[in-house]
Amino acid sequence: MSVRELVVLGTASQVPTRHRNHNGYLLRWDGEGILFDPGEGTQRQMLRAGVAAHDVNRICVTHFHGDHSLGLAGVIQRINLDQVPHEITAHYPRSGKRFFDRLRYATAYRETVSLTEAPVDADGTLATTPAYRLEARRLSHPVESFGYRLVEPDGRRMLPERLAAHGITGPDVGRLQREGSLGGVPLEAVSEVRRGQRFAFVMDTRLCEGVHALAEGCDLLVIESTFLDDDERLAVEFGHLTAGQAARVARDAGVRHLVLTHFSQRYTDPAEFERQARAAGFEGELTVARDLLRVPVPKRR
Repeated sequence: MSVRELVVLGTASQVPTRHRNHNGYLLRWDGEGILFDPGEGTQRQMLRAGVAAHDVNRICVTHFHGDHSLGLAGVIQRINLDQVPHEITAHYPRSGKRFFDRLRYATAYRETVSLTEAPVDADGTLATTPAYRLEARRLSHPVESFGYRLVEPDGRRMLPERLAAHGITGPDVGRLQREGSLGGVPLEAVSEVRRGQRFAFVMDTRLCEGVHALAEGCDLLVIESTFLDDDERLAVEFGHLTAGQAARVARDAGVRHLVLTHFSQRYTDPAEFERQARAAGFEGELTVARDLLRVPVPKRR
């Protein structure tokens, strides 16, 4: 059975707390796992969340600040220790290759797994698979940073009443789907477009064009909200978003489920992030992330 869910491994920004580990997020997308921004302690958080090294097929790093990347060394070594049988691809800003190399080879270990590096240096498509297209967009942060977006290809939804009107039943339905037409009846006459699902991962950034492009039409948007709205000046200065800003992006983009994360240690009441997001006018499903939480991707419309 296919599973599409986000496993939250850590939600702290810059400084971990007693209750929040550094960043780390695994997106399960059918049979594939994409690990985003493995900060310090990610390997242990994976163990606590029931995520194995074998679950990882792709690693996506937004930028090379420690809370988003220091866990790479442990995760990569664990992948090799466990002799993961499949190839793993790593995406990261090309400008940070020296940091990736240092983390990949931070200590001595035996390499047993093929890890392909595919650095990002511009907006565009990074990979295309039968299940999704992976895209990147540049963000606005003191160091080069990219957000990631997953787009499932559109499919078609069969319409029983139209099939019945044309007398198409049983195995003939499958033939029609495979061949595109049957007995002069085109697939378009008995089906409608089923929009593919969309997921986006937006970390450290000010408001910019890339944020809006990544969020557009997402079923699930994971986005940083380091600061509360009263500290918007600090957010702009240090290249971050507030809860209200993130919520307005999601509102304007038609996001179905918004996940706020990457919280400054200065705040002790997570509920205030939800209150400010709602006050900003976001009316969809809303989650203030906590460590080890599982968030399902919304079902198709």
